[in-house]
Amino acid sequence: MSPIIAIVGRPNVGKSTLFNRLSRSRDALVDNTPGVTRDRLYATIVHDNISFTLVDTGGFEDLGQDPLLGMVREQVLRAVEESDGIIFLVDGRQGIMPGDEEMADILRRTKKKVYLAVNKIDGPELEHLSMEFYRLGIEPVLSVSAAHGYGVKTLLAAVTADIPQTPPEWEDKEQIRISVLGRPNAGKSSLINRILGHDRLVVSDLPGTTRDSVDTPFTWQGKKYLLIDTAGIRRKSRVKKRIEKFSIIKALRSLDRCHIAAILLDAEREISEQDARICGYALDKGKGIVLAVNKWDLVKRDQRKRAFLESEMERRLKFVSFAPVVRLSALTGERVMRLLEKIDLVYADYSRRVRTAEVNKAMAEMIQKHPPPRIGRGFLKFFYATQSNTKPPTFVVFVNRPDMVHFSYERFLSNQLRDHFGLIHTPIRLLFRKK
Repeated sequence: MSPIIAIVGRPNVGKSTLFNRLSRSRDALVDNTPGVTRDRLYATIVHDNISFTLVDTGGFEDLGQDPLLGMVREQVLRAVEESDGIIFLVDGRQGIMPGDEEMADILRRTKKKVYLAVNKIDGPELEHLSMEFYRLGIEPVLSVSAAHGYGVKTLLAAVTADIPQTPPEWEDKEQIRISVLGRPNAGKSSLINRILGHDRLVVSDLPGTTRDSVDTPFTWQGKKYLLIDTAGIRRKSRVKKRIEKFSIIKALRSLDRCHIAAILLDAEREISEQDARICGYALDKGKGIVLAVNKWDLVKRDQRKRAFLESEMERRLKFVSFAPVVRLSALTGERVMRLLEKIDLVYADYSRRVRTAEVNKAMAEMIQKHPPPRIGRGFLKFFYATQSNTKPPTFVVFVNRPDMVHFSYERFLSNQLRDHFGLIHTPIRLLFRKK
């Protein structure tokens, strides 16, 4: 599982700028799987063959004069607890501010590795501005310029040097791992309790697998499942929206470990940006997706509400149109077990493997039917293709010019492969390599 490094600090110290610099640096390779258009809050980075997940927590650590200081501090502690390491960013031009001291006080108490990065140090002539920050009692103190790149390579080297080589997690190959995700109050806990309380399930407890949550193995109709409980992802009432973004750290952890993301939508509320963002995380991670519309009992007889919900799903979640939809009620139990039927359906497609000869035959037919568009003076030539992996089905296509594959043509090939091989309910990844 990829370690998580979170960037924290006061507002306007340059957290997002540093995130963009680290994720797009020539020394950092970023996994840019296409997903939904949204604020990108995380990136998978590889530096010197060591990978980690970088999380931008910008915009919601307003310490100092914030009236919600107590709640914010609690959320900062939660983010620190869920992360494997912390980049604490401060403003070298402003010097130590009260918010920095508040944050440093929190971080000094944690057992996590903390890297104090002094931003806006644009060159060696400004290094002296970092000296003041040793007073915060956190080392190492690293001078960086998020805007110009000074010191970024040293920061990356320090972070990756401290990432331990963790052994791969043992996996029961017959077990389907499911993560239940969704906005606060969508009914995650009720759904989990309803599934596990069903008479036909054999349930056992496996505590302590993840921090402050319980993984529950169970058996249904002779098949083995593992339910990854993410019910702890929630925010307190009346806390500003920025607090909710801390939930991405926990969501990323659960997505790293699951096969299928069961994403819970609230039928009584409109589909939100947060719903789309959660679906985008699952898609970026290459997970199977099932959309579960909860509280269906409250809207199923209201034609106007049903029509509005359908149009909102079509508008906001079109990029996961391959995901099956289950309309259910965790409260009454209506159609709850149909969710597991859809999960089985998705997992079958998610695990499918296609013979290389069939892949190449299908690709040849697609290209003959719809040749790639010409770009400039060059032309795109396809040689052969093969399926390199499952979960999700991943196809490697060897061409003469990978840079000439337009995203619209990639989408065409992906849709054609999905239809041709019946991979209806799973994301598909296409990787273009130069022969």
